Amino acid sequence: MARTPTQAQVDELRHAIRALDDEPAGELPRATLAAASRTICGLLAARYPGGSVELRVPPFAAVQLGIGERGRHTRGTPPNVVQTDAATLLRLASGALAWPDALATHQVRASGIHSDLAELWPLPELR
Repeated sequence: MARTPTQAQVDELRHAIRALDDEPAGELPRATLAAASRTICGLLAARYPGGSVELRVPPFAAVQLGIGERGRHTRGTPPNVVQTDAATLLRLASGALAWPDALATHQVRASGIHSDLAELWPLPELR
């Protein structure tokens, strides 16, 4: 079970998002991208417990979320998978990138009937 991020981690996430706006093409330090990705995944896991959708941010994080009508998927990879890179995840979380735009430009790959995560963004903690 993922731990809920601390306020300090959320503050670091805000700082990373501000820095991403200043850096070209998401060239933040690898450690910053990793920590920010894990914080976002932790916030989502706390809000959407379950296992019907797997959100992957290779190589930094992956989390299973309870999205949609189905209950918890109990064995293996859920039938709904979303994958993106860390910089795109930060932009989605902040609201700088809209879900439909991320899909249209192939910055996000999503499969399965419950893989539409449009309603998750932007994260309320970052408003």
